[in-house]
Amino acid sequence: MGRPRHFLDLDGFETATLRRILARAGELKRNRGDGSRLLEGRALAMIFEKPSTRTRVSFEVGIQQLGGHAVVLSEGDCQLGRGETMADTARVLSRYVDAIMIRTDRPRKLTELAEHATVPVINGLTDESHPCQIMADVMTYEEHRGSIGGRTVAWSGDANNVARSWVHAAVKFGFRLRLACPPALRLNGALLDWVEAEGGDVAYADRAEEAVEDADLVLTDTWVSMGVEAAEKKRHNLLAPFRVTEALMRRAKPDALFMHCLPAHRGQEVSDGVIDGPQSVVWDEAENRLHAQKGILAWCLG
Repeated sequence: MGRPRHFLDLDGFETATLRRILARAGELKRNRGDGSRLLEGRALAMIFEKPSTRTRVSFEVGIQQLGGHAVVLSEGDCQLGRGETMADTARVLSRYVDAIMIRTDRPRKLTELAEHATVPVINGLTDESHPCQIMADVMTYEEHRGSIGGRTVAWSGDANNVARSWVHAAVKFGFRLRLACPPALRLNGALLDWVEAEGGDVAYADRAEEAVEDADLVLTDTWVSMGVEAAEKKRHNLLAPFRVTEALMRRAKPDALFMHCLPAHRGQEVSDGVIDGPQSVVWDEAENRLHAQKGILAWCLG
């Protein structure tokens, strides 16, 4: 039996594979109902060590639309919360289900699960990355504007797990990424060393205005991620100059799109006028979590 097809982080994939997943996602979106027997009888275990709205609903509905079903496990529902190792959890769940999705904090938990599972493991989020979100985002951009290759994408705000996956995507999908972040909240140098080794085009800008100049897509995310609430006041002070406003969007191209992976804190990282404005595609972006993840499930389970 071959190794399972895990979906862990974008940097571990060939571009052609990511493109096939997105193409499949598009087919499943356009022809709803055609995949209703694709994963008939398959079971997906979903482990949530962090709460979720979009991840839970999109994966649960997605596997159902493909003919399978989901089993949802929070820390209180399983022995992980009582000291069982991730390795032992992987071994047991592999005997019951056909795939495992996990939403957790430390990336080591994800890799340990994948190392010991004999079924596909999907990264639903860690503190270091959020690849399912970026697959949905690339899908959304390309539905509206065509290929993202060669375009300019601007990130303004905290260089968090979502930003890290956008860095991976910049290399894999061939677009320019400009990151406007406070120096104290930038990504580590090792990631940018990887970008340079791969020939990617990722650079920091000191000011949000510089990053979004003539950008095709402007991105941001919440300033206070789960687990860092204690530092909220300091982070707000650092990030205030990076708020996405109507004035900032006017520096991007006239047809630039705005995205936010949600949930949004209106008036903090983004103004109401932007998130509700004509350039915003956040609701298409949220919907496409469902379709992109159906493409991922179909690829993982073959």
